[in-house]
Amino acid sequence: MGEVYRARDTRLGRDVAVKVLPQHLSTNPEVRARFEREAKTVSSLNHAHICTLFDVGREGEIDYLVMELIEGETLAARLTKGPLPVSETLRIGSQIADALDRAHRAGVVHRDLKPGNIMLTKGGAKLMDFGLARATGMAGPGSGSGVTMAALSQSPTIAQPLTAEGSIVGTFQYMAPEQLEGQETDARSDIWAFGCVLYEMATGKRAFEGKSQASLIGSIMNAEPPSISQVAPMTPPPLDRLVRGCLTKNPDDRVQTAHDVKLQLQWIAEGGSQSGIPAPVAAAGPRAKLTMWVGWAVALIAILAGAAGIAWLWPRAHAPRPDYRFRTESIPSMADYSWPRVSPDGRYLVVQAQDSTGKTQAWLRPLDQTVPRPILGSEGLTRAYWSPDSKEIAFVAGGKIQRLAITGGTPTVVCETRGGADLSWSAGGFILMDGRSTDSLLVVPARGGELKPATRIYREDGEVGSGWPCFLPDGKRFLFIGNRSGTAGGTGDIRIGRLGSLDSKLLGKSDGRVEYAPGDWVLYLKGTTLLAQKLDMGKEELTGEPLTIAENIRMGSSAGHFSVSRSGVLAYSRGEEVALMTMLVTDRTGHPVGPVLTRGILADPSVSPANDRVLFEKKDANAPDRSIVVRDLKRGTETKLTLNGNDAFKPVWSPDGRRFACVVTGDGGKSSLLVGSSDGLGARANIALPVPGNWMLTQWSPALKRLVAGPPTFQGAYAANPDSADVPPRIIKGLGGLLGHCTVSPDGRWAAYVTNEGGGAPQV
Repeated sequence: MGEVYRARDTRLGRDVAVKVLPQHLSTNPEVRARFEREAKTVSSLNHAHICTLFDVGREGEIDYLVMELIEGETLAARLTKGPLPVSETLRIGSQIADALDRAHRAGVVHRDLKPGNIMLTKGGAKLMDFGLARATGMAGPGSGSGVTMAALSQSPTIAQPLTAEGSIVGTFQYMAPEQLEGQETDARSDIWAFGCVLYEMATGKRAFEGKSQASLIGSIMNAEPPSISQVAPMTPPPLDRLVRGCLTKNPDDRVQTAHDVKLQLQWIAEGGSQSGIPAPVAAAGPRAKLTMWVGWAVALIAILAGAAGIAWLWPRAHAPRPDYRFRTESIPSMADYSWPRVSPDGRYLVVQAQDSTGKTQAWLRPLDQTVPRPILGSEGLTRAYWSPDSKEIAFVAGGKIQRLAITGGTPTVVCETRGGADLSWSAGGFILMDGRSTDSLLVVPARGGELKPATRIYREDGEVGSGWPCFLPDGKRFLFIGNRSGTAGGTGDIRIGRLGSLDSKLLGKSDGRVEYAPGDWVLYLKGTTLLAQKLDMGKEELTGEPLTIAENIRMGSSAGHFSVSRSGVLAYSRGEEVALMTMLVTDRTGHPVGPVLTRGILADPSVSPANDRVLFEKKDANAPDRSIVVRDLKRGTETKLTLNGNDAFKPVWSPDGRRFACVVTGDGGKSSLLVGSSDGLGARANIALPVPGNWMLTQWSPALKRLVAGPPTFQGAYAANPDSADVPPRIIKGLGGLLGHCTVSPDGRWAAYVTNEGGGAPQV
């Protein structure tokens, strides 16, 4: 669609490339629109490995782009001489993946990635020609002029003339299956094309070929290319696996981001290419006969501080052994990482990492290495759990229990699931899972099958469900938590169960998870303190006094981020450091308007109906409880509305702005709704809530003239009368049983809410 000339910028004294529309296309409004779109697309991307746009304009009837002149040769020209060395493939591949990642984060999909659009220069690779790129919201409708935008966007470009009748040279070689089917394309289509490019760089051969257009398309849609290791035996196995992950037919099963591809290429270049899996950790020496645990090394992964750690859990022989403590570094470019899980053999650590967009993936770090790497194929997981042989992980993603080799690839589906996220994999070949918060534990063969109940819920004792399973070494018995009513993952019953029986025995209480440690110890939580207590396996009872192992454990999902291996390696995450925040007023584009309103540990701001005051939660750094504060925006004053000794949260305004309501939690975890004057004066009323736990107050409905709130664990929606504290809240009928976060429409006719009824992830 363009002609490119070498030109001279006489003002700045530099050579440039000028791209113009051919005369026969310059009168077509849709072609011109695409030309303009390319200019906007490239101008939004500032990256060392993307060709730079200097200027854009129109001279008479000629539209033009002035671009960086790149000295070098195309990757296509270089590949006519044969494959690239492995080091060059990894270096150039990392640069292009980084450029793609920059484009994708800006919402730009290239859609024409191929060797002809990659220039090789002395300074590195350059990604070029965004003529087919699509940026969300930039493409307009066709004008009916005969050359449609859809046809231009979907048609291939030809890098050079056809060499023979019936042969194809050009974009079709690199088009993903969904592109050939005319489906909507996204960043994963570029991942496919990049996989084709990597394959060609490593082998010197195209991944897919055909004697005709039809046979080529058939090959792309149905065939698998020979493995790189077959064509180029010296290729590192991890590169072969990465390319296979890029060339998966189904976009959902493909490597999901260019960022992951870049990290994997960098990991291979840094030494991961020496073998299919990282090198093992050297043994620590002969193991003494265990009589008692005395050394508990402290390990931490301080997520917000960017520090992490592993510790050794040593048994005591006749002479004490030293503790070894060290921290792992945070993962670059990851916004958060958590849930450290040590492999049973104590050689690896796997964590759940989350990028800035909220996407999750498992990352693996051998304990004898400092650089972690992503496990390709684990995208979208919720926590990872180890296989007994330390060669695989199991996790829940997409409503399925899946298992995946730690070397990455395509996961194997074990079974469908209606919810849940937490697993335990026994040496006997079974996987326990927790299901939904109101389910009993479920069990399924690790090779695949149907989930079946593994425990029963002791509702007569106040339990509402089961969670956090952990198999014991015999592969038949297991520990788990009996969730108690209203705790939402807080204090629960430690139980021991056995496969083949739905009955279980009560052992004690935990404020989070429970896990078995070598030497017949049970690890559990009291607040944020990690404790260990001896388990009498014969009597199935906890004995002796608990030992304090570590403090300030991170409590995401009110569970506790820790794990221990069969060899005694303990890993855990520290609780988040207190982060001070600022409160600002912004316009609709997010730009601040006026000065900072207040600073501190803040949450849940709510603007008054008259837009003159703000309710919010505020917590002193050394205080255990949150308070509700109102700030007058005109006067710049703050008034504390709740008393010390009660944890208060989720404030809402009355429709007239004269009163406020919030949830308060007092002694024994009892919750109530507090209603008071928004100026801090006058009488207050407390409305008792029927179920203890962390309630969510969502609204003071003007239509119902009621407070709308919901208890934990999706137990319905309640309406409370703010003017009659002695009248207990009542269930709002007709909304189903398993719901929460309910909000009533202004006219009182509709309700919007979140539900997990029917299983799977909660939905609105």
